[in-house]
Amino acid sequence: MALAPEVTNVNGPLLDPKRPYDPDAVLEIRGLAKHFARKTFFPWQEQSVVRAVDGIDLTLKRGTTVGLVGESGCGKTTTGRMIVRLEEPTAGQVILDGADVSRLPAAQLRTYRRKVQFIFQDPYASLDPKMKIGDIIAEPLSVQRLGSKADRQAKVVDLMSKVGLDPNFRDRYPAQLSGGQRQRIGIARALALDPSVIVADEPTSALDVSVRAQVVNLLRDLQTDLGLSYVFISHDLATVRYISDTIAVMYLGKIVEFAPATDLFDNPLHPYTRALLAAVPIADPELEQHREVQLLQGEPPSPANPPSGCRFSTRCPLVTDLCKEKEPFLNDVGGRLVACHYAG
Repeated sequence: MALAPEVTNVNGPLLDPKRPYDPDAVLEIRGLAKHFARKTFFPWQEQSVVRAVDGIDLTLKRGTTVGLVGESGCGKTTTGRMIVRLEEPTAGQVILDGADVSRLPAAQLRTYRRKVQFIFQDPYASLDPKMKIGDIIAEPLSVQRLGSKADRQAKVVDLMSKVGLDPNFRDRYPAQLSGGQRQRIGIARALALDPSVIVADEPTSALDVSVRAQVVNLLRDLQTDLGLSYVFISHDLATVRYISDTIAVMYLGKIVEFAPATDLFDNPLHPYTRALLAAVPIADPELEQHREVQLLQGEPPSPANPPSGCRFSTRCPLVTDLCKEKEPFLNDVGGRLVACHYAG
C-alpha cells in the first residue's frame, strides 16, 4: 500500500502524515489551507492575512456523502473550490484515489476534472444566458474533446432524461426555464464527464422550498444509480441530515467536529455544534414553545485576526482559561473527531 508523502498539517497533530491512504476513500484532505493577503490602503501598512481555511482533514468514503456545515464565512465554499482546483491551496493535500492532486500542473488538470465536478449555488449565474441548454450540457465534452458531435448530442439527451428534464428543452435558453430546471441543467453538466466525486455548493439555497426536496431526492437517486460520492456544502441542517452519511462542522476555517450524521444530530459533542442544532426550529409547536434555546452571543471573529487558543472561545458558554490559552485539535472521542478540551 502506498504511503502519503510527508506534509505539514497546519491543523495540529491530528494524524500521522505518513499514514497509509485509506483504501475505502475516494477523496482525502490533509492539512488543507487557504490564506488570502488583505490589501491595505497605505503602501507602508503591513498586509494582513485572512485565514479562510486554516488546516483541515477530511475523508470521503466511496459512494457516500460528506456534509460540510457552518456559518457564512467559515470556509465551506473555499474548501469546495480547492477540491476542484478553482482555488489553489496555500498548504496541504487533496488526495484522489491515492494520488496527490493538490499540486497538479495545468496540463494535467484536464484529466483530473473528468473525475471531480462542481455544482454551483446559483443556477441563474452559473449558466451562460447566450448558450442553448444542449450546448451548455455538451460543453464539458467539447472541452475534453470526447466523442463526435452526434455522440455528444446523444449524451445530452441521456443526461437530460436522467435529471428529469424533457430532452426537447435542449434548444431553449436558460431564461426560458425555472430555477429548479436550471439547477437540473447544472447537475446534468456536472454529470457529463462521468465523475466519481461531485462537490455541491449549497445547490438548493437559491431554490423555492417546494423545489428543494425534488433536487435533493434527484441527487440521492443519481448517487445510487451511478455510484457517486458527494461533498455537500450547506447551511440547511435539515437537508444535510437527510442526504449525508457523515458531517463535518466548520468554524472560522477549522473543522470542530466530524461524525456520522445520526450520531452528530442525536448527541452533538462540540458546543458550537450544539448551538447550531439548537437554532433549528422544531415542527411541533408545543415542543418548540417549551424548549430552551441558548443562542450564540456576538459575531464570529475575523479570520484575519482569530483569537488565541480555541477559536470558539469568544462565544462559547463553557469557556475556561485553558480554552483561551491552548488550541484544541481534533481527537477521537467515541468514534468521532471533536476539537474541544472538554468533549467526552
